[in-house]
Amino acid sequence: MKIAIVTETFPPEINGVAMTFGLIARELGRRGHAVTVYRPNRQDLAGRVPAPEFAEVPLPGLPIPGYPLLRLGLPAWGKLTRLWRAAPPDLVHVVTEGPLGASAVTAARKLGLPVTSSFHTNFHAYTSDYGFALLHRAVLGWLRRVHNRTRRTFAPTAELCGELAALGFRDLAVLSRGVNTGHFNPARRSADLRASWGADATTPVVMHVGRMAAEKNYGLVFRTFAAMRAANPRCRFVVAGEGPLKAQLQREHPDCIFAGFYSREEIGRHYASADIYIHASLTETFGNVLTEAMASGLAVAGFDYAAARQFIRNGENGLTVPCDQPDALVAAGVRLATDEALRQRLRNKARRALEDQSWENVVARFEADLLAVARPAVADAVTA
Repeated sequence: MKIAIVTETFPPEINGVAMTFGLIARELGRRGHAVTVYRPNRQDLAGRVPAPEFAEVPLPGLPIPGYPLLRLGLPAWGKLTRLWRAAPPDLVHVVTEGPLGASAVTAARKLGLPVTSSFHTNFHAYTSDYGFALLHRAVLGWLRRVHNRTRRTFAPTAELCGELAALGFRDLAVLSRGVNTGHFNPARRSADLRASWGADATTPVVMHVGRMAAEKNYGLVFRTFAAMRAANPRCRFVVAGEGPLKAQLQREHPDCIFAGFYSREEIGRHYASADIYIHASLTETFGNVLTEAMASGLAVAGFDYAAARQFIRNGENGLTVPCDQPDALVAAGVRLATDEALRQRLRNKARRALEDQSWENVVARFEADLLAVARPAVADAVTA
């Protein structure tokens, strides 16, 4: 097929959505599809060597306040209509619901092109984190309208599909997330990296990876860290990532190691060199970091939803707690900090839960779903 992917975030940006569709675009291209990615322009794209598996078309965009490396795509209905009328794709997939994504849905529908979408971010849940709780209904209404104008909306878990259906979203299907088990592997553990953190072979190292922003529940992350340190003063804490809260968190927690911003491949060495992962976010649609931590052989603790519900068997390969019990997550962290036998047992079994969750398997299922949506149009084009 000729597949158009429209997204407001894409590599070299590093976040769950960009990473996911960077991999999907690459894998679909490797499977013989002609993939074109439409994304907001960035100055640093000009000299970049294009990927061999897909083409990129830059479109106008603006920096997002607080996230200068991320762009908000501007409406591009006219340009997309002209491009797709001249060379129509067999299917359009819209990744993000911003102005660019919404205009792509409109252009595809006007031209009679099959269009699908994916739901990756609970923007309506973020409204309270950023002081806009009164906009919750309006944001939810916008998301529902964008997605319900497409033929199918993909969400990362069956659980989320059920929640969206209850909110009035239609034609839902699962597009899970894969794990690169080569990048995220216990074999990448580094004694030298641990030594740079002040940790020897027996020191419990607690890792957290993510965008340092309000919706990630960093207050609970550091409350859990504090309780773990009180229970076991030998614990070391490493936080990797960037974001608008980083400077504040560094000032408030000078005893933690802020490791910075790394490529997906390099961050795998950091995961594997730790022992424990605490996942405190309650707004994820999936939670790639949790599956990356498990694939890296860490003992994980998180709330019982999204990826944790799908992959953790509580007490066997990780710990889960009810979503409305933050104190239970603190207690789970303390258990991991103080019970070495439990920690090692969970670490030994964590990776096994992800063995079948390769990107190849995930993309194969997604490819079949896209073909099912596009097949009538493709068949008509072949017949004509």
